[in-house]
Amino acid sequence: MNCLIAMYSKDSALLHAWCTALTPPLAAMPAPFTASILAVSNEEELDAALRLTDLQAVILHCDDSAECTRREIQQIQAQRSTVNLFIALPTEAHSAVIDDLISEPVDAYFDQAELDFSLIAREITAQLQHKARTPFADTLESYVHSAKDAWHTPGHSGGDSLKDSPWVSDFYHFLGEHIFNADLSVSVQVLDSLLEPHSVIEESQVLAARAFGSAHTFFATNGTSTANKIILQSLLSPGDKVLADRASHKSVHHGIILCGAMPIYLPSSTKSSYGLYGPIPRSTIFDAIDEHPDARAILLTSCTYDGLRYDLEPIIEHAHKHGIKVIVDEAWFAHARFHAKLRPTALEAGADYSTQSTHKMLSAFSQASMIHVNDPDFDVQRFREHFNMHASTSPQYSIIASLDVARKQASMEGYKLLQHNFELADRLRDEINATGVFRVLTLDDMLPEELAEDGIQLDPTKLTVDISACGLSADALQLQLFEEFNIQVEKTTFNTITILLTIGTTLGKVMRLENALKRIGMQARNQRADHRINPPPPLPSFGEVTDLPRDVFFSKGQLLPLMNSHAELNEALIDQVSADQITPYPPGIPVLVPGQKIDRAILEYLKSILLAQRHTEIHGMIHLQEIPHLRIAGDA
Repeated sequence: MNCLIAMYSKDSALLHAWCTALTPPLAAMPAPFTASILAVSNEEELDAALRLTDLQAVILHCDDSAECTRREIQQIQAQRSTVNLFIALPTEAHSAVIDDLISEPVDAYFDQAELDFSLIAREITAQLQHKARTPFADTLESYVHSAKDAWHTPGHSGGDSLKDSPWVSDFYHFLGEHIFNADLSVSVQVLDSLLEPHSVIEESQVLAARAFGSAHTFFATNGTSTANKIILQSLLSPGDKVLADRASHKSVHHGIILCGAMPIYLPSSTKSSYGLYGPIPRSTIFDAIDEHPDARAILLTSCTYDGLRYDLEPIIEHAHKHGIKVIVDEAWFAHARFHAKLRPTALEAGADYSTQSTHKMLSAFSQASMIHVNDPDFDVQRFREHFNMHASTSPQYSIIASLDVARKQASMEGYKLLQHNFELADRLRDEINATGVFRVLTLDDMLPEELAEDGIQLDPTKLTVDISACGLSADALQLQLFEEFNIQVEKTTFNTITILLTIGTTLGKVMRLENALKRIGMQARNQRADHRINPPPPLPSFGEVTDLPRDVFFSKGQLLPLMNSHAELNEALIDQVSADQITPYPPGIPVLVPGQKIDRAILEYLKSILLAQRHTEIHGMIHLQEIPHLRIAGDA
């Protein structure tokens, strides 16, 4: 594994001397590292060096100007957040410069007159080795290889209950031995405690905080769904106001119920021509903040499922002026920190809390997420109590290890992998557009008109493809890709499919998808389109929330039918208060939440999708004798 180290100095003699002297000891770095040094003498060369994918560290030669060095540090951090930084100082400037740069992420200082380059090389090596550590994953692997006899849970005892069974040994061999012998118990004390970490889990979380730019990072093994609930419960008290996107993930609505807060729901923007839901207009957010300055928090989603992300800095600044905490659901944006094209992240823009699904775009296992905290008023004890309320006392250690490893990979090669990812996305975009049948939507295509001046950007790893001209519905196309070409796409709307490129996307996968879409496109050109694509009915306006969602949700309530066997609406539901969250999927956006008043438009919408030809799941609706019912507030 090659580590490129750039030495930047405008003093050509010093630059030559240091690079020449550091080359032998760096070349002797211990396995698995190999290192080389690159001489950089001006800002253009520095900018070029920062685009080199193997770059791991920069040594800056500082004269006596801390301000000049600070600008260079900020330039490096803006482009490559995880490279290690070292400063070479003249003897007379040591104290003053170090004091001035105390808040900058400098790993070590060197004296320019120092001639022990072997020592300097060892310091650089030590910092790179520290960044590449996986304290928990290494300890787990070491423990597994120590082959201890297990007289503790889990019951499969390292897989021994399965591997020789005539009935279930196939399952053991399918998953492999290590998935079982790494599934251990909290009785194994060397593996630390997720509920009260003090050793290897704590060390891994500290390394993650450094990598993702937070003051505190916590590993969550129940996904970002749980992470959102933990933050809401730890930050909000019963009756507190919270500003939230109506199109938030359902975990946000569940968290609001659990903490007893009063939600002020903000309508998301829509692009009805493609069935897409985007960010909330900035003016709407500002108006809500001004109207509810007593709100405790605001929660936004950035980026969205389709890759649309806010210009967060002005929003966060406006919220903070009113003392409102900012929570950003970055479930789809855990990779952003590791490439300048995707930054700033929510934390870099000033957010107090960020939740990320490390498993969605990086290399962690499913359910592996992180909670990042930069709140200056963070109450760690209260947070810990709410964290422990949701976390299992028997966590899956492989999930924790995968978070540790995913952080290491993102730190050491995240930039390289994302750069490759962007190149694959560009190629795939061009090839899809060249079919003449399918077209990758641009930001302008996806952006609702009311967001035109809001600085919204698009994550290039998420491709939304317009399939309207292929003669198939999105569902039919999805099925054909799956059955004929062994390809599974991320999601569909009525006339789009979404293709998700992750750091695990390969050129081979890209080629196979290109081939599939070209073949389907050729078929479409050779025959008349035989399928009319009808858009679904638009979501109705979000009604008034009149009661605390918690109070209504936990009430007994009563069930009323939505309609009778002749599909006639039940008028008695109008002006009642919903006791449940009713969410059609797709699009996965609730039309009713607990405490919301029901109106005719909502009932008509639910009726229309129930009677539509395309099957739509409706989460929260209850069917009794095949008649759909809604639970409303009040006693039966």
